[in-house]
Formats: sequence, structure tokens, C-alpha cells
Amino acid sequence: MDWIQKILQHKFWWIFIIAAFIFVVILSSLLHSKIDLTSEKRYSLSKSTKQLLGKLEDEVEIDVLLNGNLSSGFKKLNVATEELLDNLREYSNGNLKIRFIKPGEGLNDSAKLVLYDSLVKMGVKPFNNEVKQDNNDSKSERLIFPAAIVKYKDRQKVVDLMSGKSGMDEESSLNYSEALLEFKFDDAINKVTKTDFPVVAYAAGNGEPLNPTVRDLFDLMRNNYRFGVMDLKEGVLNADTIKALLIVKPSLPFTEAEKIKIDQYIMQGGKVVWFIDKLYAEFDSLIRAKSDFVAYDKGLNLDDQLFKYGVRINGDLLQDLNCAKQPLVVGQEAGKPQIERVPFPYYPLLSTSGNGHPISKNLDHVLSIFPSSMDTVKAAGITKTILLASDTNSRTLSTPAMVSLQSVKTEDDVRTFNKSYLPVAVLLEGKFTSLYANRITENMRDSLLKLTGVPFLPTASKPSQQIVVSDADIVTNVVTQTQGALPMGTQEFENYQFANREFFMNCIDYLVDNSGIIETRNKDFTLRLLDKNKVQEQKTFWQIVNIIIPVLLILITGLIVQFSRKKRFAS
Repeated sequence: MDWIQKILQHKFWWIFIIAAFIFVVILSSLLHSKIDLTSEKRYSLSKSTKQLLGKLEDEVEIDVLLNGNLSSGFKKLNVATEELLDNLREYSNGNLKIRFIKPGEGLNDSAKLVLYDSLVKMGVKPFNNEVKQDNNDSKSERLIFPAAIVKYKDRQKVVDLMSGKSGMDEESSLNYSEALLEFKFDDAINKVTKTDFPVVAYAAGNGEPLNPTVRDLFDLMRNNYRFGVMDLKEGVLNADTIKALLIVKPSLPFTEAEKIKIDQYIMQGGKVVWFIDKLYAEFDSLIRAKSDFVAYDKGLNLDDQLFKYGVRINGDLLQDLNCAKQPLVVGQEAGKPQIERVPFPYYPLLSTSGNGHPISKNLDHVLSIFPSSMDTVKAAGITKTILLASDTNSRTLSTPAMVSLQSVKTEDDVRTFNKSYLPVAVLLEGKFTSLYANRITENMRDSLLKLTGVPFLPTASKPSQQIVVSDADIVTNVVTQTQGALPMGTQEFENYQFANREFFMNCIDYLVDNSGIIETRNKDFTLRLLDKNKVQEQKTFWQIVNIIIPVLLILITGLIVQFSRKKRFAS
């Protein structure tokens, strides 16, 4: 263009160049634009995340405790966390304040111990990180806290930055962790800032536990929702008020009056989570019997109702070779029993099958205790999604099922574990049909109208969801004499917590939270790892390619240019 030529020919052309450079720098600081070229949209925020951040009315503080000298894997997680939080801050209208802290920095050893103890009591999990020294091949270890604390006014919530499955290598685990960062921070920000808490009711009256074995469940519910216990015999289920109903480990049969209350609550659009133990099978009974006992049907009178909605809990016990361990007596020595922790197939470790649903995707194994298998059955208009299933080496024991301490004794026993992915938790979605659609009497209609003030509905007035789980012990907790109630998914003497808590909270959040945040669990980062054997074998070759060849190319290019210049000017 002519004007560019005039500028370049001007006496003070360099002033124009500097001015243009300053203008571009200022413009780039005011305007932000990114293009995410990754196939999994690794660096893009979901619509629900942007909406959540845009609604922030006050300052939210986030203290990230993962900082300092870290191994390469944790350094990568630190960088991923920083990148995500910077991205979140851009959409928060200045209401997100972020700090990276190294816990205990500048404190003496005793003060550090006090600080570390307080962090653990808050729910921050420490991790012993091994770091290779730069100057030699030696390694050093230090305690790190891969976590963050989200604070809003007088509320705070701990975010565990680590995810993954038990037995997974550190690299894959850290990749899982990166995939879930957006969900975890969204969930924490949402829970500390929200002002409207949905009502969740815990059904009672049919032998459901109201003792320390559900303490963790009650604590989780009270900390996140408006939560209360309701006797089905006396209370009224109103879907406009009660957003979800929890039915956990009933032991007494349901009457038709109780069943129709639940049925009509679902027809109104109410959501139900069923944690049902169809058979009576408890480890305490096995210990008391010292050898074996017979697991039998509780007779809960729920089979027809669940069948109508689209699932059947089978009258069997599910076993899997991928299972948790139990302390069992394996022999005697000097008159004293010898106890070892051995795999116990009655405690299968469950996970999602296929691509997974946001409730159970990217989730660690869920510990189950004496579960039954399930089948999905035909129900018009209902979508069924398997949330949890067994692994690839499963079998079932039909009722009456003999429960034995030594259930796997020979190679022949092992060969009977020939089933795969047997469902234990199923999500049902759609407009349900009432169990009583063609069998309700006029007296029942009148009684129901008088009790609820709502006419009988043969089909649902609006779509709803139910989650049916064939093992109630997924959400109960062990109670010990020394430690009291342990978190759900934790066994006594085991220093490991399975993902029962996360699964349970994801179920409730999916049913009652309309923010759409749980959909961010669907993120899936592709793990693009180098072949370590090839790296070792071809190390020298690629060092030459990346270091020596570029230098040679520059030298050759310089010689060619120099030669051509000499030839041109010589002529």
C-alpha cells in the first residue's frame, strides 16, 4: 500500500513502528481470544461453568496448596490447575481471588505438624511426593497437599485435586485428575455460594437404619441440602416440596399404602434413590456362624413396583474376583489364630461400564458388600442407564445362597467366575406409569385425594428420574470402637477410601441440582504418553535430531547465502 511505503520512507519511520507496536500490545491486553484446537476441548469451559461464574455476587477465594518443589507429574497438575483457575477468573467479573500456597513454609517443625494436623482434620489428604534432585540421581521426599480450599464468606469447601482408580499408575491418575478439575472447582464454588438448598427426605418406618452406620450419609446431606427424616406411614410426599426421596436399606415389608404414596410421588415428578438389600446377608452373621450361613429374601414387597418402573433386583448374591479384602483366620500358631487380609469375592469393586454417565464417569472403584445382580426390563418411555457394574470375572449365587468364608477354594471355583459387567446400579429416566394404573379402587382414590390433596395419576405428569442400587451398604459406614464412624467406602484397618461418597453425592446432585455442573464430569482427556522403552532406546538419535541437525541446517543455510552473495556481486 502507498501509505505504508510513505511511512517506511519517512525520516522518522522507526517512531511509527514503535507506536504501532505499543498500540498492538495495549489492544492485546484489552481483548482476549483463544482457539482450542484439542479434540477433547481440553482448554474450553462448559456453558454451565460460565453461567456459574457470571452469577457470582461477592468475592470467592481459592487457596491452592499444591506448590513448591514437586515431581514432574505433580508439577504438571499444578500447571493445569493454574491454567484452569486463570480461565475461570476471566469469566468471574473479578470475583475470583486465587493464591498458590506452600503449607508450612517459614514455620518450624512443631508448627508445621500443628498446621498439617489441622489440614487433615479439614479433609485435606496429604501425599508423600518423591522428587529427583537436579544435581545428582538422589531423591528426596516431602509431604505435599494436592488440594485447594474454596472460601466464600463464612463457608469453605476442600477440593481434592487428585482422582483416579485404585491400582492406577501415577501418570494415568494425574491425567484423570486434570479431566475432573473443572467439575471439582465448579462443584465447590456452587456449594459454597448457593442460597437455595433443595429438600431431600430420608424414608423411615420400614426398618431403615437410623444409627451410626448412616452417620456419614446424614452429615453429607445436612452439609449440602435441607435434609430430614420422614416416616412413610405418617408423612405426605409432595414433589413440589421434597425434591428427592432416599430409601436406604429397609428391612421390613412395605404396605400397599406406603407403596402408593411413593408411586404417586413419582407420578408428580418426584425423584427417588433406592438403596435396596433384597437378601439378608451381613458379615457379622458370617463371623458369628464361624463358617457359613444362608442368605435369604427379606420379603420387602417392592419387586412389582420396581419391575413396573423398569428394573428387577435378582434374588442372588454377586461375587467378583476383583474385590476388596477382609481379615480372615487362615490358621493357628501356638494356639493363636493367624489373621490375614484376603480377597473376599462378596465385596466386589464396582465401576462404570462403556463410556459412562456423568454420575459415575472418571470415578474410582465403588466398594459394595453382598450386592445382588440386576436386570433391566421393558418399560414404555423409560431410558435405562447402567451406572455401576461388576468387572469381567463375576458369578452369581442363587437363593437360598450359602455364604461362606472360603467361597473360592479350587481352580474349578475360579473358572465359574465367567460373567461380566453385571449391573448393580441403574438410572431410570422418563415419564413413568403407575403400578396402580389399572388396579386402584374408588376407596383408594378417595383416601389418596383426602391424604395428599392431589387426584390419582395413572401416568406421570412430568418426566422424572430414579436410581436403583441393589446394595444398600454402598452408602452405609463402618463403626469402630476406636475411630467411631468411618467415611462410607472405608474398611476398618484399610488406609484407603473408595469412591462411595462421590458416587452417592453425584446421584443426589444429578437428581436435584439444575445447574448442569455435573455434566462437566464428562470431560475426557486423552493420555498421550511416550513409549518409555523407545525413549530409552532412541534417546541419542533424537538428541542428535533435535540439537545437532538444526545447528547444521543453520550453518548450511548461512554458507549457501554467503556463497550466492559472493557470486552475485562478483558478476
